[in-house]
Amino acid sequence: MPDFSHHARRLREMADALEAQSPPANDAFSPHPDTMEIIGNRHTKRGQFNYAVPDVLQLQRRVRRYNADHDIPHGDIVALALDSWLRAKGYPPDLKRAEKGVS
Repeated sequence: MPDFSHHARRLREMADALEAQSPPANDAFSPHPDTMEIIGNRHTKRGQFNYAVPDVLQLQRRVRRYNADHDIPHGDIVALALDSWLRAKGYPPDLKRAEKGVS
């Protein structure tokens, strides 16, 4: 008899990933409600996120300008943008695992 446990586990992972995706919205860049809850919590632990990006894209300047126009903290701007993009690509966070303190 074939062992279907691997297939069942993969189906569960796919179902979890689909559940974690944002529902369709008028704005393709609408943040996921879970992400907004995390960002809105003043007790959320934060870590430094540092990657070398092409200077020609002027990302730092653009983030500073967006912050000045909308008063959203720099880190939240980056978190919202990356979370939306990664979710759209099929890489949602495992919030259950994060709640347990597992990286």
